[in-house]
Amino acid sequence: MFKIGDKIVYPMHGAGVIEKLETKEILGEKREYFIIKMPIGDMKVMVPVSNVDEVGVREIISQEEIEDIMSILRGHKTKMPQNWNRRYRINMDRIKTGDIHEIASVVRNLTLLDKEKSLSTGERKMLSNAKQMLLSELVLVTDQEYEDVEELVDKEIMENEDVVEDEEDGEEIVETEEKTEEKTEEKTEEKTEEKTEEKTEEKTEEKTEEKIVE
Repeated sequence: MFKIGDKIVYPMHGAGVIEKLETKEILGEKREYFIIKMPIGDMKVMVPVSNVDEVGVREIISQEEIEDIMSILRGHKTKMPQNWNRRYRINMDRIKTGDIHEIASVVRNLTLLDKEKSLSTGERKMLSNAKQMLLSELVLVTDQEYEDVEELVDKEIMENEDVVEDEEDGEEIVETEEKTEEKTEEKTEEKTEEKTEEKTEEKTEEKTEEKIVE
């Protein structure tokens, strides 16, 4: 059970410190809530005490685990679907886990992708949110200023050689999607060719009939 003063991570929101415990009545129901103060933007979040396990609230990582996160940020960009919509769904699923390792991977991949080509509005917002989640936890773990941690994260990512490497999670999905896209393209080409041939045959027949009539 968490207590006041604990540093925790609330999935999809980021890391914060439990500031106090309050009982509030919402829609006629009284419940106890953890009031969590986030280190970024002076924001506060309420989490029902009875729901902490269900929503995946966890303790922040240890100081010893920081190097693992830095190693992920320095790693090569993971192979991802070309279609931004499918890529968005895969990355959103990773973020929803609340696992800082997954979030670090998303931040690295989207940052490097943004260097290659401009991200869509949706992906740019996703990158911003994921990065804020990542930084909020690293700020609490390292006890450093937000700007200093952000500079460190950016520096680690920019040291990438920007070479695509496959990871086990996502590789099969990407390959399947690529094959599906190839099949779709082939079918489209076949239909286009068939229509072209039909039109050519029709025109040829029409010209032949005209000559016969003449």
